[in-house]
Amino acid sequence: MEKVITTERKPIKLWLNDIEDGALEQAKNLANLPFIYKHVAIMPDCHQGYGMPIGGVIATDGVVIPNAVGVDIGCGMCAVKTSMTEISNYELKRIMSYIRIKVPMGFKHHKEKQNIDFMPDVTLFDEQHIVHQQFESAQKQIGTLGGGNHFIEIQSGSDGYIWLMIHSGSRNLGLRVANHYNKIAIELNEKWYSSVPTNHQLAFLPLDVLDIEGYRYLDEMQYCVDFAFNNRKLMMDRVKESVCDICGDDVEFNKIINIAHNYAIKENHFGKNVMVHRKGATLARKRSMGIIPGSQGTSSFIVEGVGNKDSFESCSHGAGRKMGRKQAIKKLDLKEEKQRLDDLDIIHSIRHKKDLDEAPGAYKDINIVMKNQMDLVKVVTRLEPIAVLKG
Repeated sequence: MEKVITTERKPIKLWLNDIEDGALEQAKNLANLPFIYKHVAIMPDCHQGYGMPIGGVIATDGVVIPNAVGVDIGCGMCAVKTSMTEISNYELKRIMSYIRIKVPMGFKHHKEKQNIDFMPDVTLFDEQHIVHQQFESAQKQIGTLGGGNHFIEIQSGSDGYIWLMIHSGSRNLGLRVANHYNKIAIELNEKWYSSVPTNHQLAFLPLDVLDIEGYRYLDEMQYCVDFAFNNRKLMMDRVKESVCDICGDDVEFNKIINIAHNYAIKENHFGKNVMVHRKGATLARKRSMGIIPGSQGTSSFIVEGVGNKDSFESCSHGAGRKMGRKQAIKKLDLKEEKQRLDDLDIIHSIRHKKDLDEAPGAYKDINIVMKNQMDLVKVVTRLEPIAVLKG
């Protein structure tokens, strides 16, 4: 379902009808950048972000934009299918208690550095690199969930099996790398008298042999993507341990499905090698496996990419917010949101007013989001939440 806006320098292709004004303005800013390739693609979960809308995909020629990746570099999803076909509420509650012991959440880190083998290889970086400077701190962050919309869920699949799912990112490491290189990009753009307005928050780094900062960013960004994946894998291992502790060692687990949704990577589109930025968007190449989560009260989906060229072979990364965090806390009714989840018999994380920023009512209707991207992905398995942990 594709709608095209042609009023700007380059077209904007949208997979939704109800884009908010702030996100549309950001999409127009992107479409008017001099180095944008072909068009701007806006996914059906789109909402306003910092510089670039969440749920946006762009391809650039010769530059990389740190804010078009975002501060939680490598943030993404992983999911594992288990051999279990049923699980009791008693078992779920005990599993969740075990997970809370094994996986620090919110702002919490491990008290001790985790085994260095869990970390991506840092030997190619020196003391000038942020990932080298932050390495020891990151060893205490590996295998931790973080806060915001990050979660651990146990789900019931339409295939009849119990699934495990995790949404998390690169913790403080990705934030430090993102802020460092965005600051450099701003300084360089001011020095060059860049035509990109400062208030658009889209400062860029050239990918030129005479200027190393763009390549430094790509190297450190990729390290953060790798760290985020290792972070999810370690948490998933500890979630699986918790399941086995309660349900027995004979539980089997399929191969992990992993996908990131905040990164930039060189790809070939329409016959040209370009730098594709996915910010709150995931790869949906033909036959590639993906994960599209809903909220803690709605369905998530294991999907297979269709390989739509106009979306740069991408799809949504989730349901997408329809309310900002402060707005949700102010407007949503705590009793109603809790009752909504209780009625679905979900062990959930809505306890206090402050938790309403992650209530189902703060998110778009995942069914509409999925309907709007039928030409981007096809559903393999529908998953319903039965127990949720939030940071």
